[in-house]
Amino acid sequence: MKFYIMTLFPEMIEAGMNHSIIKRACDEGIIEIEAINIRDFSKDKHKRVDDYPYGGGVGMVMQAQPIYDAYMSIKERLSKDCPVIYMSPQGKTFDQQKAEELSHLDDMVILCGHYEGVDERIIEEIVTEEISIGDFVLTGGELPAMAIMDAVSRLIPGVLNKEESHMEESFSDALLEYPQYTRPPEFMGRRVPDILLSGHHGNIEKWRREQSLERTAARRPELLKKR
Repeated sequence: MKFYIMTLFPEMIEAGMNHSIIKRACDEGIIEIEAINIRDFSKDKHKRVDDYPYGGGVGMVMQAQPIYDAYMSIKERLSKDCPVIYMSPQGKTFDQQKAEELSHLDDMVILCGHYEGVDERIIEEIVTEEISIGDFVLTGGELPAMAIMDAVSRLIPGVLNKEESHMEESFSDALLEYPQYTRPPEFMGRRVPDILLSGHHGNIEKWRREQSLERTAARRPELLKKR
């Protein structure tokens, strides 16, 4: 899997993804991340990439030309089915099912907007889908892009140490994950549930399933409707 991130802040992507599991996956060649600096493609002598919106209004809008040229600089390297994803609060909300879908691709392009967004014509010209990570507004698309890369990368074979380690996590079957415990068996007067110390794997699995259902019903009841 190769991620191409079109951004005004490539150093933010590089710093954010250069740790832990994702760094190891990059070092082993399982995934690759390339940050393309949109500002490098500005034709303005001051490397500006934004301008005032037609019709007036507060804020600035990212211009189409630098984004388009940045995309064209990598287009020949993209696979036939490579999506161009624009991180936008107007997009469809990202979830685990979407992460699974994207994890089967060879590559993807993610466009990170800033200011009041990007010129609509660039969306019409190159973007294949818009994705949101929630109903809130951030200063730019870099953090959402990194969230998507992290969620998708975990599902790619070889990224995690154990192939099955992501299968029982929250949302993998539309349920929240059961509570987890480790040593010591007692902390601040709170004990680990006896069932987890019993060694009876069948009963443990049953308890975990019940806990997942109870936790989902209490905290995220809307998820149960997906089952």
